Amino acid sequence: MPVFPLEYELPTELIAQEPCDPRDHARLLVARRSDRSLEHRRFFDLPALLGPGDLLVVNDTRVVPARLLGKRARTGGKWEGLFLRETGDSAWELLCQTRGRVHAGEMIDIEPGPLRLKLIERLPDGRWLAKPLMPDGRPHAPREDPNTASVMTTVELLQRFGHVPLPPYIRKGIERPEDRERYQTIYAKSAGAVAAPTAGLHFTERVFAGLAERGIGWTTVTLHVGLATFQPIQVDDYAQHRMHSEWGQITHAAVDAIADCKARGGRVVAVGTTAVRVLETAARDVSLQAWAGETDLFIHPPYDFKVVDALLTNFHLPRTTLLLLVSAFAEVDLLQRAYASAIADRYRFYSYGDTMLVLP
Repeated sequence: MPVFPLEYELPTELIAQEPCDPRDHARLLVARRSDRSLEHRRFFDLPALLGPGDLLVVNDTRVVPARLLGKRARTGGKWEGLFLRETGDSAWELLCQTRGRVHAGEMIDIEPGPLRLKLIERLPDGRWLAKPLMPDGRPHAPREDPNTASVMTTVELLQRFGHVPLPPYIRKGIERPEDRERYQTIYAKSAGAVAAPTAGLHFTERVFAGLAERGIGWTTVTLHVGLATFQPIQVDDYAQHRMHSEWGQITHAAVDAIADCKARGGRVVAVGTTAVRVLETAARDVSLQAWAGETDLFIHPPYDFKVVDALLTNFHLPRTTLLLLVSAFAEVDLLQRAYASAIADRYRFYSYGDTMLVLP
């Protein structure tokens, strides 16, 4: 049975409750596999740490306000839900939390209204299928006529009625107005994630300008981050863990940019574990090619990376698929030293925390 490569105790005061301001002043721990060295820098130093011809690959997913608060229409009891995705028939897949047991057919009144959810069917792993209803009781459907203001898209409904889906270790999940902008990368574009690709939160226009001056390019992929990515693995044998799927894509333009980078001897720098999963999924069976669809790729030691040469990543919770992926890339002994050094040096951890760059 494989042993979890990195178990560690983290003082609770090192769990970041607020993002770094400005973004690019976050601390950056540089770990080099070639000589096993560690170096303490700031994120705005990133351009100086990479070389001309290198290419950053960022995840352009946009976090939707997926946290929903309401009451059970029948009992008045408090209800909380997390939107996970929209199904093909305009239903919503949700996680539900309330006292007592909810039943198919129940109505949930979202606050502040008017929006009502009808619970349709219980799914595995605590999930529910629900139908969003408009104030007059009509089922919600994607907008066909842009002049019909009474019918809103799912993203529009979430923007109006939802809350930022902060993880529970940040202020117990309670959002502040500034989180709508700060729990989002500055290049977020494709709406669909229920958690932020946190390694990208530190980028600023100043950093991108510095990269351009050094001849370092960047391209985008998309992976709509799901909640399961961040949840601890429950089985002792992590190789038996069942990875939930997430939707992603890489375009022909991104594939060409990566091919050009490799041809000129540059390094592909994945920004976050989500970018890694897209790249390695798209190159799983053949050479890297354009791809779109669901991926359940579970990367853990040992793993032969086909595309990624360097990795920019935040510090992750123990016993998560994220930490296993980083362990596979950084090598376990180096990662153990890096985390021990970060804790000793009082780095800030998790989603709003500091970051690490793993170089060849």
